[in-house]
Amino acid sequence: MASSSLSRYQSKRDFNKTAEPSGDTIVAPSGRRRFVIQKHAASRLHYDFRLELDGVFKSWAVTRGPSLDPKEKRLAVEVEDHPLAYGDFEGTIPKGQYGGGTVMIWDRGYWTPEGDESPEEALKKGTLKFRLDGEKLHGSWVLVRMKRDHSGGKRTNWLLIKHRDEFARENDGDAILREDRSVASGRTMDQIAAGKGSRPKPFMLKTKKAAPPDAVWNSNRTDTAKPRASKATTQICPPSDCNATLSNTTISCRTGLSCL
Repeated sequence: MASSSLSRYQSKRDFNKTAEPSGDTIVAPSGRRRFVIQKHAASRLHYDFRLELDGVFKSWAVTRGPSLDPKEKRLAVEVEDHPLAYGDFEGTIPKGQYGGGTVMIWDRGYWTPEGDESPEEALKKGTLKFRLDGEKLHGSWVLVRMKRDHSGGKRTNWLLIKHRDEFARENDGDAILREDRSVASGRTMDQIAAGKGSRPKPFMLKTKKAAPPDAVWNSNRTDTAKPRASKATTQICPPSDCNATLSNTTISCRTGLSCL
């Protein structure tokens, strides 16, 4: 199942040029489902939210990052499934290539589906409730698929919402985003972009050997790539408001970063 679900991921990359995992890398077994969130300063800053399921990472690009405020509904654009080995990548994808920019392992840990449905069935129906037990994020969350988007059907938009529990922080939901160091290496985005500091400790791979601090992954956007990308600059897209329908309720959401 993992091999077929990675076909879209694999079609975007030339593995003769990139060191990104193709899907064949052996990962460490786990009795619990893992999650990884990677802060990604690509053409637009976003957070790649990944949930381990059926041998791959189900993945969403959360444009403004997760919020601990239950009133904040964060746009999460569904992207292609990623191999589990991708969860250990921290470093640089050269500018001009697919996903070019600096990547930080912002959080990681374990997730547990909530409710009586299987997570596969919940995703199919468009409402996945789950609990996170990470180094930064904890408690109950939900992903809700939006009934319509403004992309002409080119993407599937979801909302990532924090449930009200002891880990919620009303009116200060973005405070967690200020905890801005890698949970794998303790580095800042600037240090990762410069290839400096400690090696990130592996979490997904079946190895104790950490990746080099100046890791660079090329992709198939260009035929040649510079050995290192220039220092990444964090870009924040000016927000714009749109109306979207979630179930029978009309809400306002920001989609300024939806074009990734």
